[in-house]
Amino acid sequence: MTITEIQDEIVQEFSIFEDWMDKYAYIIELGNELPELSEEARTDQNLIDGCQSKVWFNANLVEGKIQLEADSDAIITKGIASLLIRVLSNQTPDDILNTELYFIDKIGLNAHLSPTRSNGLMSMIKQLKLYAMAYKSLSGK
Repeated sequence: MTITEIQDEIVQEFSIFEDWMDKYAYIIELGNELPELSEEARTDQNLIDGCQSKVWFNANLVEGKIQLEADSDAIITKGIASLLIRVLSNQTPDDILNTELYFIDKIGLNAHLSPTRSNGLMSMIKQLKLYAMAYKSLSGK
């Protein structure tokens, strides 16, 4: 699936919920379904700066596509990380670098996050784009 198709799917899923308590419950559920990150990946290098809670993202390039995994000590943040993984994992560095993550606004997430969580979300996105830039430069493309 393309990044656009995945984002549209997420927007569709969130459209069934009428209030934000239900949307938060769904985000928490997504976070609970996220596989636990190994202790080896819970390093300071993988810790996202700018997040109030602890969030780790690990990225590996496999056959030209970036595979992402993440974890957090906060349930909402873990759910948000799960959404980012769903959209960006198994995509090429170029696709990640050239995409606009419009699903965040379309589901109303930005409008319903506290300023600290919003800053954390932007820090997560920035780090994922940095991973994509690094893997793109390593592959020489």
